[in-house]
Amino acid sequence: QVQLVESGGGLVQPGGSLGLSCAVSGSIFSIYTMAWYRQAPGKQRELVASITSDHTTNYLDSVKGRFTISRDNVKFTVNLQMDSLKPEDTAVYICNAEIGPIPTMATDYWGQGTQVTVSS
Repeated sequence: QVQLVESGGGLVQPGGSLGLSCAVSGSIFSIYTMAWYRQAPGKQRELVASITSDHTTNYLDSVKGRFTISRDNVKFTVNLQMDSLKPEDTAVYICNAEIGPIPTMATDYWGQGTQVTVSS
């Protein structure tokens, strides 16, 4: 079975930094796009950042310039470095990965999420 486990969440003051990590484990598969989503209470889940297998990245406009997504295709991890954090960044951050034998047959897998709270 495939499992995604996030780590690195916590409490940080506005303007601070936090790094998240997501590790993929289980049977060997090809991992295509990896991404971080977030969901705040009472709000829709939103895509924060994504990164393809060839390291092409996309970011939510509100985090562009503050967050950096990266991946290690050997360790099967995806990271999210968050700088200049704002209270509105407070949410559960959820790791996502497309995994399958070929890109057109990929399945989305999700982590359990890790809480990020930005507050003074």
